[in-house]
Amino acid sequence: MQLTVLDWTVFFGYFALLALVGWSVNRRKAGSSNDYFLAANSMPVWVVAVSVLATSQSAATFLGGPDMGFRGNLSYLATNIGALIATFIVIKFLLPRYYQLKVTTVYELLEQRFGASAKDHAGKMYLFGRIFASGARLYMAAIAVAMLLFNNIQASSVLAAIALLAVIGLACTVAGGIRSVIYTDALQCAVYVLAALLVLGYLYYSINVDFATLVQALQQPVEGGTSKLLLFDWRFDVSSGGVFNMWSALTGFILLNIAAFGLDQDMTQRVLTCKDSKAGARALLSSALMVIPTMLVFILIGFLLYIFYQRPDLYQPAQSFADSFAGEKVTVFMYYVLNEMPSGLRGLVVVGVIAAALSTITSGLNSMSSVLVADMYKPWKLKRDASTSEQHFVRAGQFGMLGTAITLSLMAVLCFYWQQYSDMPLLAFALSVMVFSYSGLLGVFFTALFSKRGNRYSVTAALLSGFAVTLVLQPYILQHLSPTLAALDLGFTWQLCIGTVIATLVCLAGKASSTAAVKEE
Repeated sequence: MQLTVLDWTVFFGYFALLALVGWSVNRRKAGSSNDYFLAANSMPVWVVAVSVLATSQSAATFLGGPDMGFRGNLSYLATNIGALIATFIVIKFLLPRYYQLKVTTVYELLEQRFGASAKDHAGKMYLFGRIFASGARLYMAAIAVAMLLFNNIQASSVLAAIALLAVIGLACTVAGGIRSVIYTDALQCAVYVLAALLVLGYLYYSINVDFATLVQALQQPVEGGTSKLLLFDWRFDVSSGGVFNMWSALTGFILLNIAAFGLDQDMTQRVLTCKDSKAGARALLSSALMVIPTMLVFILIGFLLYIFYQRPDLYQPAQSFADSFAGEKVTVFMYYVLNEMPSGLRGLVVVGVIAAALSTITSGLNSMSSVLVADMYKPWKLKRDASTSEQHFVRAGQFGMLGTAITLSLMAVLCFYWQQYSDMPLLAFALSVMVFSYSGLLGVFFTALFSKRGNRYSVTAALLSGFAVTLVLQPYILQHLSPTLAALDLGFTWQLCIGTVIATLVCLAGKASSTAAVKEE
């Protein structure tokens, strides 16, 4: 596959539009750290909602979403019931507290309850997880970009793609802070959703099978099994193959989304840029609702790819699906783009992958910088010089974003070389590491919100135990511990449930700190 002149025209047109939006937003310079990290609580609800949607998606979603439709059914959509329940819990119990305390990061709530060290340790747990998770997603996006732009996955191409994504992400957001992130996120979201819709339309047109026949084919897969249109899967299955059933949606997915929407600075920071908690609640709920049709589009692409490649009785493709490119595993959508996509639309898909990747990278840069500066550097600096200007902390935030961009790039490079030269599953660890972090954070925040127990020591113990328990439950760890345990296949949602219960019990085991002790920290 080689990109044509039309593809490159689409490619450079996108970057021209991105530069224009970035220039327009960055004309207003941030005058304080609150402005840089929270946009002075002035962001419109609609743009925050779209930004949260963009942050929850990634290049992995853009390319992997159709794979869910190709191999599975609609049950993934039903997990959004858990997301909606989680949204109402965050709106009820967390957002009002954040706005009441006027926090810059969500971990400042823990400082009021348990002391400064609790905030510091929770922030470090977040940073540790985010470096691995966002770095791994940058690597995955870079692999896809290298395939699409350079038609190979040689080291030089992948490293160039990593650098391209990191530099563009930094350039779009470093000057204007979170305001730039949110507006560019909205643009990225519009671009990759448009690309997905056009691909869906082109696929439907090229297959040329009437709608009723398509529905019947999806209801009765040739390989047997359940209908691909199954939405609510009530089978009780706690294995990794059953993570999208309703039992999982009503347990682990609720916890996962409470953590993502309310405890993960990456996502929650956007909501805190609204005028007040009611506006933030509208933005969060709107985003949770918009995820459903967005994911449906990607799953429908997967359904049509299933007809395209797996139903020769209805459509005979030029070549069958092979799930690798130069030895690298690829999703069915990526294979289709590389081999079947027409000129022009292929360029838009390249742009869509980059847009989805950038929305993840830019959010990570600003949220990680906000934790570094607001939770760690600013308190330290003000203790030594109470007259330090706000402009100094804006500059610190910009350097923080530069530092995080370099760190995420190095993590992506590590993933690349680790995958090339080692059988150890670093990528599997990196992609799931935020779930490990969520277990401890959920335990600590549940203790803070719904009890009067816990102290700075039990907070630290809870964060570590939640992480450790979830890590130990991973297949690649179990197989090293015991051949018997290696057969235990527990879905990530159930791992999160177990980790959260244990972390909560550990945090509750600590006696409450006295008010004086908390103030002394």
